[in-house]
Amino acid sequence: MRIGVLRIGQVDSDTTKRIQESISTIFTQTRCMMIDEEIPLPEEAFDEARKQHRSDVILRKVRRYAEKSRFDRVLGVVDVDVFVPRLNFVFGQADYDGRAALISLWRLRPEYYGDLPNEQLFDERSVKEAVHELGHTLGLEHCSNVFCVMHFSNSIYETDVKHSLFCDRCSVKAEVAITGLGKNHEGQV
Repeated sequence: MRIGVLRIGQVDSDTTKRIQESISTIFTQTRCMMIDEEIPLPEEAFDEARKQHRSDVILRKVRRYAEKSRFDRVLGVVDVDVFVPRLNFVFGQADYDGRAALISLWRLRPEYYGDLPNEQLFDERSVKEAVHELGHTLGLEHCSNVFCVMHFSNSIYETDVKHSLFCDRCSVKAEVAITGLGKNHEGQV
């Protein structure tokens, strides 16, 4: 499986590089690469009343990019506050069993919650959210195991509790999905 990490709008390239490197170590049967280009944040995603961006509008742009790319999955990364209409905010969103995923770095920084900056904690949170959303693209649903990366995070504290890896049950499901993708690429260059 080939995963591309795509910056959308103004996103620190060092942060996305660290996310890409971590994804490569977690998804061992994949190739994860940085996408050299950066695409603009869609203006129509901004909701003036809420002062947030709609994640579904941004995800649609990631999906269109993924459809034209050589990647099996594209992870979009934004550094703006995102939401879906029925929720106050989201850390990310993905196409279930699809090719596109999105994470927002905005609420993953400790300083957003009034804490001191902590790059290690910020990176851990970013990787957890990236793996979680990519898991959805593999057909994984939310997991009841609070330590599994696929556990739903209603708050940053729940993100901090879970690990960056799949539990045994979710790991098997992810491996089956990735293996299936690999079979689709046999003989392709």
